Amino acid sequence: MSDAEKNPATEAQEAAPENPDVHFDPIVKLADNYENKTHEEEETVLFKMRAKLFRFDTEGKEWKERGTGDVKLLEHTKSGKVRLLMRRDKTLKVCANHYITEDMVLSPNVGSDRSWVWNVLADLVEDDIERQMLAIRFGNSENANKFKAAFEDARETNKKIASGEAVPNKTEDKDNSNGKDESAEKKKEEKSEKAD
Repeated sequence: MSDAEKNPATEAQEAAPENPDVHFDPIVKLADNYENKTHEEEETVLFKMRAKLFRFDTEGKEWKERGTGDVKLLEHTKSGKVRLLMRRDKTLKVCANHYITEDMVLSPNVGSDRSWVWNVLADLVEDDIERQMLAIRFGNSENANKFKAAFEDARETNKKIASGEAVPNKTEDKDNSNGKDESAEKKKEEKSEKAD
C-alpha cells in the first residue's frame, strides 16, 4: 500500500494517544436508601448448602439442569412454615421455591448416593406455578444425607403446623418476653442496690 492510498481516518486513530483514565457516568442513578428485597427478610435459615438442581422434562423424557447455587430451607418467623429456596449463582435467579408438604418424599436417584428426587405440586419460579419433578445433587453423600435429614425435619414441622398440633414460632413474642424478664430483673437489682 502506498502513502497516497492510506485512509486519513485510520492515520488519526493510530496517532491518538490512549487515555487509561476513562470514566463513564451511570445513566441511571439509584437512590441511596434503595433496598433490594429478597423476601427472605422474615425468615431464618435452617439449612444452606451448595448443590445442583435438575427438573424432569416430560416432553423430552430427560433431566434438564435448572441451576447451581445454594439450596436453603427457610423457616418463617411468624408462621413457622418451612420452604425450600434455591437461587442460581451470580444471577441470583430463583430456580426452586416451594413449601415442603407432607406428601413430598425424597427418594434416591438411580445410580447415585449423592442425589435425591421428589415431586412438587406447586413450584413458584419466575411467577409461574408448575408441577415439577426435581432432582438435587450434592458434592458428596454426606452432604446429601444432611439435606435429607433437614428436609424431613422441615416436612414434619409443616405437617404439625397444618394439622394444628404445633404452634408456629413467634420469635418476636419470645424476644419481647425475654426483654420483660430482663427489665424486671434489672429493677430488682436496682432496688436491692438502693436498699444497701
